[in-house]
Amino acid sequence: MAMIGHVLKRVLMVLVGYLVAVLVGLISVVVIYAILSSLPNAPGYFGLMELTPVALLVVPPLGMFVYFLTIILTGMQTLVFALIAEFFSLRSFWLHMLFGAAAAAAGFMLIWPDAAGDPERWADMGIIVGAGLVAGLIYWLIAGRDAGFRRPFINRSA
Repeated sequence: MAMIGHVLKRVLMVLVGYLVAVLVGLISVVVIYAILSSLPNAPGYFGLMELTPVALLVVPPLGMFVYFLTIILTGMQTLVFALIAEFFSLRSFWLHMLFGAAAAAAGFMLIWPDAAGDPERWADMGIIVGAGLVAGLIYWLIAGRDAGFRRPFINRSA
């Protein structure tokens, strides 16, 4: 019975970690665009991305739409990565960051399938991958440090 409780706890931690990581990843996208828009010769739409948080606060359904769209676009690959990490008890923060970056890049490719052939989208891809790295780190902080469906063995005879 304790094993079932442990697995349910892990599933809950994975879900909470993912939902919080998506939110932090979206915030980091806006922060990265805001920082990059201050650089000389930055594309004009980088500055437009600074207004995104204002639009999302003024129109909350738009913010929820972006959040749920991101969950839909990154959910399947993140589930695969989370299951791999849980089954093999992978606890490395670098690995979770790489999983986050790969999931973000895959989600971006679902929106713009021809992004790899369009040099103007490479900067966007880099920003999204950077946000995925941040999201992977947040996921690791919440759920990845203790990854593993198997309970750790506790020697009670000592």
